[in-house]
Amino acid sequence: MDGAAVTQTSEHAHLVAEAAVVRFAGDSGDGMQLTGGRFTLATALAGNDLATFPDFPAEIRAPIGTTFGVSAFQINFGGRKIKTVGDQLDVLVAMNPAALKVNLDDLKAGGLIIADNGTFNDKNLRKAGYEENPLENGSLANFKLLSVDMSKMTLEAVKEFGVTNKEGLRTKNMWALGLIYWMYDRERAETIAWLQQKFAKREDIASANVAALNAGHAFGETIEQQSEIRPVHVPPAPIDAGLYRAVTGTQAVAWGLTAGAMLANQRMVFCSYPITPASALLHTLAELRHYNVETFQAEDEIAAVCAALGASYAGSIGVTSSSGPGVALKTEALGLGISTELPLVVVNSQRGGPSTGLPTKTEQSDLFQSVWGRNGDAPLCVLATRSPSDCFETAVEAVRIAIKFMTPVILLTDGFLANASEPWQIPDLTKMEPFPTQFATDPEGFEPFSRNPDTLARPWAKPGTPGLEHRIGGIEKQDGSGHISYDPQNHHKMTMLRAEKIQRIAGDVPEQAVDLGTTTGKLAVVGWGSTYGPISRAVTVARAEGLDVSHIHLRHIWPLPRNLKDLLSGYEQILVPEMNTGQLVKLLRAEYLLPAEGLNKISGQPFKVAELDAAIRARLS
Repeated sequence: MDGAAVTQTSEHAHLVAEAAVVRFAGDSGDGMQLTGGRFTLATALAGNDLATFPDFPAEIRAPIGTTFGVSAFQINFGGRKIKTVGDQLDVLVAMNPAALKVNLDDLKAGGLIIADNGTFNDKNLRKAGYEENPLENGSLANFKLLSVDMSKMTLEAVKEFGVTNKEGLRTKNMWALGLIYWMYDRERAETIAWLQQKFAKREDIASANVAALNAGHAFGETIEQQSEIRPVHVPPAPIDAGLYRAVTGTQAVAWGLTAGAMLANQRMVFCSYPITPASALLHTLAELRHYNVETFQAEDEIAAVCAALGASYAGSIGVTSSSGPGVALKTEALGLGISTELPLVVVNSQRGGPSTGLPTKTEQSDLFQSVWGRNGDAPLCVLATRSPSDCFETAVEAVRIAIKFMTPVILLTDGFLANASEPWQIPDLTKMEPFPTQFATDPEGFEPFSRNPDTLARPWAKPGTPGLEHRIGGIEKQDGSGHISYDPQNHHKMTMLRAEKIQRIAGDVPEQAVDLGTTTGKLAVVGWGSTYGPISRAVTVARAEGLDVSHIHLRHIWPLPRNLKDLLSGYEQILVPEMNTGQLVKLLRAEYLLPAEGLNKISGQPFKVAELDAAIRARLS
C-alpha cells in the first residue's frame, strides 16, 4: 500500500521505482543499525524522501543466531513524499537463518531475499527453528532469491590487510551495504570517508571495511548480466528548497527543548535516569552544554524528577524524561509540581507495557496515565508529537506552555518516534517567536499565589529575590498568600483554579485543523502520536479514489482543542486508530458524548497502511 510500482525501461537497463522498502536483518552483533544508518544517509544525499524504522531486541546480548536476538533496520525511500516506513518489503537482507525466519512474513510476493548462505549451517538452522534449509528446499519459491556466501567473500576481500578472521567477519555488513548501494545506485564516497575517519587509529580495520564495501558493490556489477537481479533507479523527491538533515525523534526533542529554553532566555536543567527507549535523550542533551544546558543523571526516577522540579523552583526550566514505568515512579513529584505550580517538562517515550513489558517496542498506552494518572484532582498539560521532525516544534511548544502557564507539561513520544528518522528542514531560529521568561521582582503587594488574569498562572519568583520570600510545598495553600490552609472552601477554590488554568491553555493554542479532507463528511479518522504517517497515507489513497474520508490529528491531548467537539460533530462516523486498547477514543466519548469507534493494535509494531485502508473501506461500504 505504501510501496511502489516498478517499471522496466529495457531488458538490461535499470528498473525504475517510485519508492522502495529495504530491511537489513541479522544478529544483534551484525551491525544492522549502523548499516541502515549509512544507507539512510546515502539515500538522503541522493535526494529521496525517506522514513526509517530501527527494530532491535530488548536483551543486551541474546544468544547468537536465535530469533529473539534478531536486530533489523527498515527504510522506505522514494521520489514522492514518504509518510510511513512501508507495509511490505521489496528487499530483505538476511544475514542468518533467524533473520530470515523473523522477517520473511513482511516480504511481499516476488520480493527479493539476499541471504548469507555461509551462515545457514545445521547449528544455526536449528537455533532458528528450521528443520530444513529454506534456501534449498523450495519453500521460498514465491520470492526472488540471491543466495551468496557473504562470509566467505568478505574474508577473501579483506585478507590482504592482515586482520583476523573475527575482525574480517565484522566487515560483512559493509559487504551487504555495498551490494545494496549497487542495487539502488548509491554513492560510496561519503561512507568510505566516514570509515576512514571512524577507524583512523586502525588503518587495517578501515581498509578492510572499505574493501568489503567495494567487494559487495563489485559483486553486484558482476551478477547484473547473470541473473534477473538488476539495479533499481528511485528518482529524487520534489522537496522544498532549504537546508535538510536526517533527524531522529530523540534528536529533534533534544534540540526542540534546547531551542525552547533559548527562546525563553532560560537555562535548561535536564535530570534523568536511564530507561529504554528514553536514555538517548540524556546522551544527546549531554553534548549541548555550550547552549546553556545542564544535564544530571540521577540515582533513580524519583530523584530525577525532584531535581528537575528543584531546578524550576530555583529559576531554570526543569526537564526530565522516562518511559511508562519510570513515569509511574515520578507521579508523586508530578503532583508536587502541580501543587506548587512550577514549570516542568516531562518527556515520556512510550513503550509496550505493563510493567517491564516490551522495552524496545512501540505503544501508545500511556495516554490515561498522562491525563489522569495522579492522586487527587491534579490536571496538567499533555502534548503528543506525530513524527520525528515534528518532535522539534512540539518540544518548543511544551517549554512555552510550561513557562507561560506555570505547570508541568507531559510530552508524549514513543519507541518508534524516538528511534525512527526522516528528513528535517532546519528552521531559522531567528524567525521563531521568543517568549522570554518574566520573573517577579517587585516586592510591592507580592503574593506567591496571586494570578495572572488571563492565564491564571502564579508569579515565578527566584529564591533569594529581596522581598519575595515565600513558603512553598505540597500541602494546600491559601489562595493569594500561599500560607498553609486546611479551609474547605479554599481547597475547593484552589482545586477549581488549577483545573481552569489548564483549560485556558486551549484558548492559547491554534484551533484544531483538518489535516486532510473536509470539515464535514461521512468519516473522520482521528489520530494522535506516531499513527500520523499510516493514517495520512491511507486517507490520501482513499480520497484519491473518491472516498469521503478526512484525517484529523491531535497534538494537544489535554486540554483538548477548543473547537474539537464542533469539528467532530460534522462527521457521520469517527474512527480512532491507536496502539492501545482504546484510550483517546474513550476520552473523546467521555468529553463529547460522540459515537467514536476505536481501531486498536497492541503488537509493539506500527500500524500498516493496509490495515487502516481496510478499516476505512469497511466503514464506508
